[in-house]
Amino acid sequence: MSAPVGIDELLERVRAGYTRIAPRAAHEAFLDGALLVDIRYQALRERDGLIPGAVVVERNELEWRLDPQGSHRLPQATGHDLRVVVICNEGYASTLATASLHALGLHRATDLTGGFQAWKAAGLPVVPA
Repeated sequence: MSAPVGIDELLERVRAGYTRIAPRAAHEAFLDGALLVDIRYQALRERDGLIPGAVVVERNELEWRLDPQGSHRLPQATGHDLRVVVICNEGYASTLATASLHALGLHRATDLTGGFQAWKAAGLPVVPA
């Protein structure tokens, strides 16, 4: 049995397994067909707004909605080669969500460094909820 790790070490380990994406690169990936998935909870979306074109999927539904083999998948969840960018508020919960998507075989999944707050700070499109 492995020794317990703290959340900071867990995040480092998970992030070592893939390349995260910066806000402008995420926007470009979206324009090239990547699926942006906003996992922030409703109060944050109402407070801060939405990214136009991003699909909102509550964190507790993420795996069911993006599993290409699942009966509850989104229409966009067409295959394991889907490019997915997971977005949370500040880029922490999205890391753990991305690890879960990798476990489902979505090998091109990544998350947005700095989350929605970094997207907004970069001056990228945001609309009211």
